[in-house]
Amino acid sequence: MFDLTTENPGDWWEVEALYDLCFGPGRTALSSYRLREGNAPVPGLSILARDDGGILAGAIRYWPITIGGHLSLLLGPIAVHPTRQGEGLGALLITDSLGRARSAGWQRVLLIGDAPYYERFGFACQVGVEMPPPTNPDRVLGLALQEGAWQAVLGRVQVAPHMMSMSLSDTPECQNG
Repeated sequence: MFDLTTENPGDWWEVEALYDLCFGPGRTALSSYRLREGNAPVPGLSILARDDGGILAGAIRYWPITIGGHLSLLLGPIAVHPTRQGEGLGALLITDSLGRARSAGWQRVLLIGDAPYYERFGFACQVGVEMPPPTNPDRVLGLALQEGAWQAVLGRVQVAPHMMSMSLSDTPECQNG
């Protein structure tokens, strides 16, 4: 049994240690990390999974980005402690956090990952979305949280720093649908 909670600032280094364990210290050289530098995770969507003893077993984070000027979420990284892999914890974190994002009014989610794994959650390749290089275009996947959310959403992916000082309800896309 796992307890899912929202990540708090005091959890930061524990989560970073889990990411280092799962992905290695070179993980920050990946192109998706250019979109996380100087950016803050979206409050309420970065979720931790702890076991009955309070030990961190998994974590997922979301970041505000724009795609051709359209406010979006970047999912990742998601990590499950090596001793807890194969228990469905990654799927639990993804499903729970996507539900929270949808309920909060977010339109779409982007991630860089393996299509065969993420397709079961509804993610599909997003042709015309330009990630910072080097990124394999076949690994650029998106999910619409609202109907039609990917219609005419193309272009360069960038950090959405204006989100750091705004609440979700202040964002134009959430107000106008």
